[in-house]
Amino acid sequence: MDEFGELGWSSYRKATFDYWRGSTHSQKEDCVAEEVPVVLVYNNQPHVVMLTTPLNLEDFALGFSLTEGIIQHPAELQTVRVVQRSKGVEVRITIPELRFEKLPGKGRNMTGRTGCGLCGASTLEQAIRTPKPVGKGLLLDATHLSTAMAAMHKQQTLNQLTGAVHAAGWLDPERGVIMVREDVGRHNALDKLIGGLAKTPCNFEAGWLLVTSRASYEMVQKAASVGITLLAAISAPTALAIQLATECGLTLVGFTRNENHVIYTHPQRLQHYQDSAT
Repeated sequence: MDEFGELGWSSYRKATFDYWRGSTHSQKEDCVAEEVPVVLVYNNQPHVVMLTTPLNLEDFALGFSLTEGIIQHPAELQTVRVVQRSKGVEVRITIPELRFEKLPGKGRNMTGRTGCGLCGASTLEQAIRTPKPVGKGLLLDATHLSTAMAAMHKQQTLNQLTGAVHAAGWLDPERGVIMVREDVGRHNALDKLIGGLAKTPCNFEAGWLLVTSRASYEMVQKAASVGITLLAAISAPTALAIQLATECGLTLVGFTRNENHVIYTHPQRLQHYQDSAT
């Protein structure tokens, strides 16, 4: 893979480490994922600093802006410029003045840790946002979930090198897994995917979301905010994620591994064929 992201920042670095297998010692070169501070600057005003993998940062800017409700449509992201600084990256974004006027009141003015999707929210209303109900969506043959997860795994090139990053992928009913984005943060990977899809443009009701992480609240919130109707995660959901998915009509699937999965909400979008011998 191309190890470099925007402006030459590497998505991983190589180093030699001490390996112990019981009492057996060796030294080997290995790859470790990069984690870089990225500040999102809207109309010359810094908004939030996120720790991310420095790849697909323009996608990240668009996806974050959409899922956080900063803009309502992809066209409202007027310009994006990625600028390298000595200790991180600045993503300079221009949005319509009407949208920008509402931005300071959000109060997201602190660093977002890698595992945090709500860092910087200063009120309960900002932290717990319920999107409008999603649409009808499509019917998915449940057998396609396992093959799609396997297909996404093959496209996780950075994780194959480092073993340290999450992925979010988009399953198209005709073409399979058509896009995958990776990041050290699960919510960052999802924002990158949503931003990348929104550029195409994408009908978010006409496909399904796959993630290699737990289905926490912010993953459901971000998915539903753009109209995604089905989210399948490799691990478990949280209680708050289940509650939100129930309220907004999103089909939430967890423990999607091999041929197994658990449906937590709105099962009508998954089609199953039971073994006639049972």
